Amino acid sequence: MDQKSYRRESFQSSTSDEDMLEIAGASLDFSMAEDDPPLDREMGGFSSYNGGEMNGTSTMMDFLEEPLPGVGTYEDFNTIDWVREKSRDRDRHREITSRSKESTWALIHSVSDAFSGWLLMLLIGLLAGSLAGLIDISAHWMTDLKEGVCLAGFWFNHEHCCWKSNTTFTDRDKCPEWKSWSQLILGHGEGAFAYILNYFMYVVWALLFSLLAVLLVKGFAPYACGSGIPEIKTILSGFIIRGYLGKWTLIIKTITLVLAVSSGLSLGKEGPLVHVACCCGNILCHLFTKYRKNEAKRREVLSAAAAAGVSVAFGAPIGGVLFSLEEVSYYFPLKTLWRSFFAALVAAFTLRSINPFGNSRLVLFYVEFHMPWHLLELVPFILLGIFGGLWGAFFIRSNISWCRRRKTTKLGKYPVLEVFVVTSITAVLAFPNEYTRMSTSELISELFNDCGILDSSKLCEYVNDFNSTKGDDLPDRAAGPGVYTAMWQLALALIMKVFITIFTFGMKVPSGLFIPSMAVGAIAGRLLGVAMEQLAYYHHDWAIFSGWCSQGADCITPGLYAMVGAAACLGGVTRMTVSLVVIMFELTGGLEYIVPLMAAAMTSKWVADAIGREGIYDAHIRLNGYPFLEAKEEFSHKTLAMDVMRPRRNDPPLTVITQDSMTVEDVESIISETTYSGYPVVVSRESQRLVGFVLRRDLIISIENARKKQDGIVSTSVIYFTDHSPPLPPSSPSMLKLRSILDLSPFTVTDQTPMEIVVDIFRKLGLRQCLVTHNGKLLGIITKKDVLKHIAQLANQDPDSILFN
Repeated sequence: MDQKSYRRESFQSSTSDEDMLEIAGASLDFSMAEDDPPLDREMGGFSSYNGGEMNGTSTMMDFLEEPLPGVGTYEDFNTIDWVREKSRDRDRHREITSRSKESTWALIHSVSDAFSGWLLMLLIGLLAGSLAGLIDISAHWMTDLKEGVCLAGFWFNHEHCCWKSNTTFTDRDKCPEWKSWSQLILGHGEGAFAYILNYFMYVVWALLFSLLAVLLVKGFAPYACGSGIPEIKTILSGFIIRGYLGKWTLIIKTITLVLAVSSGLSLGKEGPLVHVACCCGNILCHLFTKYRKNEAKRREVLSAAAAAGVSVAFGAPIGGVLFSLEEVSYYFPLKTLWRSFFAALVAAFTLRSINPFGNSRLVLFYVEFHMPWHLLELVPFILLGIFGGLWGAFFIRSNISWCRRRKTTKLGKYPVLEVFVVTSITAVLAFPNEYTRMSTSELISELFNDCGILDSSKLCEYVNDFNSTKGDDLPDRAAGPGVYTAMWQLALALIMKVFITIFTFGMKVPSGLFIPSMAVGAIAGRLLGVAMEQLAYYHHDWAIFSGWCSQGADCITPGLYAMVGAAACLGGVTRMTVSLVVIMFELTGGLEYIVPLMAAAMTSKWVADAIGREGIYDAHIRLNGYPFLEAKEEFSHKTLAMDVMRPRRNDPPLTVITQDSMTVEDVESIISETTYSGYPVVVSRESQRLVGFVLRRDLIISIENARKKQDGIVSTSVIYFTDHSPPLPPSSPSMLKLRSILDLSPFTVTDQTPMEIVVDIFRKLGLRQCLVTHNGKLLGIITKKDVLKHIAQLANQDPDSILFN
């Protein structure tokens, strides 16, 4: 392999993960600008690496006494070494603590270092809350812009426009300040032509918003598409995707999220808000050395940022912390739990101060129920759980097969056309039905609503008997024509949402899944709730109702069924349980409805797990081939380390570096001929006794810097990893000591170690690789990718799929 090829492989390698073996070709182009810069650019002209010799004296160079910029850092698409990162942080902390006793300035530095984590959480909460408020206000205004404009000020949405109007309560949505597009252009809003014009303007605005979103994503930040949660999970497990949490991704995701939600596509902003919050966390980490230079510490911050993201998405700080713990975090110590809670609290407080919806609530669909539920109602709640599980399993299978088709066919080459087609179909089908025309958050709010006396919605058009009305509580009443019309429209909306969401999630625009899933469940729940209400009204003398539902009583709350259905469908898709129940409880402010929510969430998880074990995020991680080792799954096979390690039988021998007998040229040759990201160091090729492990990146940086800054380092200079230099003839060139970059305590297992234990070690310690020995001699190596391929093979899946498809 020539030197040009060697440079490309060494410094801009996109070889996946930490594979120690040759990888034939890369399958992704990640040539975009790096927002989260590696330390390469601090190394100067490091990419001009060459093997040119330099004449020098025969003195020995005791190199790397001072740490070099870039040594100990990671290349893009590699896994971090959790053990090494935690060890480095402990060393740093010990040094600061010991120095704090020497002077007042050192003591102040120690206190500021301890306080920096809390200050960072405060900044993340403030920034995430502010951005969420901006997104909420903008999306609300632009959604209403599809239907009309406010004459008092074009920046007002429909609701804010009518606040100062003198119209009656029943006509509060028909204030003179708000004009539909037909009223503005034609001068009147009635008739077929006015309807067609409004229809046309709705579709045009939807297409404009969605096309602008996809073009911005495609042109400036390809990582801004999707929900971001599968990638966040992978990053939190220790994987590095540079630029995914960078400043351009944050800016474009914030803008395009508003556009995508406003376009009326079947997607939500809640999942992408987690990505936005994590971008905030990653960018703010650069203000603090402790987090900027340590990848493990940075991941603790990102776990807290994810909690803040859910906190502002649902107005649920405790639910956000539990979501981060249950769903996205890989390493979650107790300290991170407290800091996550603080970040979520600050974020929720900031959003509450902004008050984006003008109702002192953090979300559009906050609701309070006052009537208790009866034990017999658990049966329909469990039925909703079954529906949620079936919908979740159906959605995951359908969406994954569609996304796989997008990846493997020409469809994936035309993201703009795909967005255009899906938006056109969505807008054309959505406008005639008022429940699909409104934003999904407003739809959920309408479905959760408990009908009161002043409600003018079709869902509340019951036949009123005011003689039986007691205070604010309305008894169960016969459904009027408006309710029956609403039921038909909701049934059609349900069918549309079920199918259109499959094709929407995964397009090249920011797209969350929480809100569409909740909408499907809320529609199904409301339909069942109204059916139960009418059953109780007309057949209150039946045995199932006679004990607790007398005539004229308010027995059934359809809005509660909608809420339970929403929780069931969201649980079926994501497989969340504890965090889901807490989020829904915080949304409604009612402790007494926890049991129905728990019953529905658990039922949906059991049903969905019976059909397929993976949630939607895990399924997308596997589809994209990310090296994510799921901590929740059991490894139950009886294989041994020798069955998985490399090299296998008939493979070339393991590439190793000897501790004191190889020259600079020998090591450069090994680096240029292989793509491994690290090499075991042994006493000699004959003995194969293990000394340690050295990373490819550290070797390259160290040799390059030695050539530039040390006299006498030439291609024939001997590299040694021992404390003392080996005896060499006086005329030999200077030797290069690289002991400081050698990991002297690599994890090792014997060849007879059960893979069950090996997998457990990889999961719990976050290892990149593990060396295999036999009677104390080095035998082979197991990388994280080898473990993932082995698990895929045992599950009858394609093992080569763990390679960034």
